[in-house]
Amino acid sequence: MRTTLTIDDQLLDSLKQAAQQSGRPFKQVVNEALRLGLHELKQPKARPYHLPAAKMGQLRGHGDLDRALLLADMLEDAAITSKLEMRK
Repeated sequence: MRTTLTIDDQLLDSLKQAAQQSGRPFKQVVNEALRLGLHELKQPKARPYHLPAAKMGQLRGHGDLDRALLLADMLEDAAITSKLEMRK
């Protein structure tokens, strides 16, 4: 199929150079570049997730943690009770 495209001058020069270096027709190089580009758009390369480590300080004792968990339970219970009372 024939179509008209407006290609940036730098990109056109790169495509022509690739065609000349590979000894393939310009049309074939353009079609291959478009196929590769479309494939990359559909399936971008996954980048590994990296989270840097952060110092949180020393654990001071299990009592503080137990109290924090108890407080979290109490707050969760209060939120559930509040939601249930709003339904009445």
